[in-house]
Amino acid sequence: MLQFKNIAKTFPDGTKALKNVNLTVNEGEFIVIVGLSGAGKSTLIRCINRLVEPTAGQLLAFGQDVTKMSDAELRRWRTQVGMIFQSFNLVKRSSVLQNVLAGRLGHTGTMRSLLGMWSHDDIELAKRCLERVGIPEKLYNRADALSGGQQQRVSIARALCQKPKIMLADEPVASLDPPTSHSVLRDLKRINREDKITTFVNLHFIDMAQEYADRIIGMRAGDIVFDGPAKDVTEQTFEEIYGRKIRPEDTRAGAVREGA
Repeated sequence: MLQFKNIAKTFPDGTKALKNVNLTVNEGEFIVIVGLSGAGKSTLIRCINRLVEPTAGQLLAFGQDVTKMSDAELRRWRTQVGMIFQSFNLVKRSSVLQNVLAGRLGHTGTMRSLLGMWSHDDIELAKRCLERVGIPEKLYNRADALSGGQQQRVSIARALCQKPKIMLADEPVASLDPPTSHSVLRDLKRINREDKITTFVNLHFIDMAQEYADRIIGMRAGDIVFDGPAKDVTEQTFEEIYGRKIRPEDTRAGAVREGA
């Protein structure tokens, strides 16, 4: 469903964030991307919805080149790509319901959404999305009254409310404690399995990458240095990605972080 063909990104300061990346992604895959700070993980996934504009190459989505989409085509494409951020990106003073309904903005007229004139179907969909992430009782709470883990579940529900074909999760558990991190990743993996939504997750934590990924992509300085099933990852693989041996305590505690 996705093909990266020699995708490159050079930022104005000369930083080469991506160097002729080539990937083929199949429908329904759960892909975890690992690597140190500056490896290109966030740049890679943000090229998919063009939050980052590639400098060169083609990115084909169902045969159409995303890099050449018109503004109208790009707006339609983005309704099919859900995005989950490390910082949640919620409207803190709004209710959980209103935040989840924001996932319908691309499907609803601007004036109707500004006035909060959501259809019955949209509201029911938002409620179902909250049920799927286990917090239906938080429907009318303000977003800033929730814990970090609950806020991240709201952001997952918001993305799910788009009815996306692709889900992008950029360090979704970096600010969460380990038990909550596992809970959030289990939600993402279950939704991936149930809905066949192709999912990309950037992670710091090696143990979580191995536990949840179908496929691991290892990046280093804008290059892909590993691409394969999670079961094929070895100690040598992580040494190639991180440039050093990984101690057992690093793997268990997720100590191999950006900049660590």
